[in-house]
Amino acid sequence: MVNQDRRSCPRVKAEGLSLRLNAGDFDTMTHTLNISASGLYCKVDREIPLMSRVKLALMLPEALEVDGVVVREHPVIIDGEVKHYDIAIFFDNLSAKTRDAISSYITRNKKE
Repeated sequence: MVNQDRRSCPRVKAEGLSLRLNAGDFDTMTHTLNISASGLYCKVDREIPLMSRVKLALMLPEALEVDGVVVREHPVIIDGEVKHYDIAIFFDNLSAKTRDAISSYITRNKKE
């Protein structure tokens, strides 16, 4: 049996895409590991609880303000210590213009 990706939106590996993440009292600059029109995966140096609301500024080439929700969080442990957290963020209430800008970025960066 072939394992199929059940995501409705294609994602691209985008390790160089900078973003600013704000989760209440936690504000940091980081970068994406991958992105789709419905969300992104990134790493941060602090745990952010599941279902936390976050505000993002994506630097596509133009800066986009995006609201999101943390839907997955995974501590990365090396030599018995948590080095960082990989988190998945689902985009919330995207405008059509913002979704189109993210989709265009994905189309331009998709590897054939």
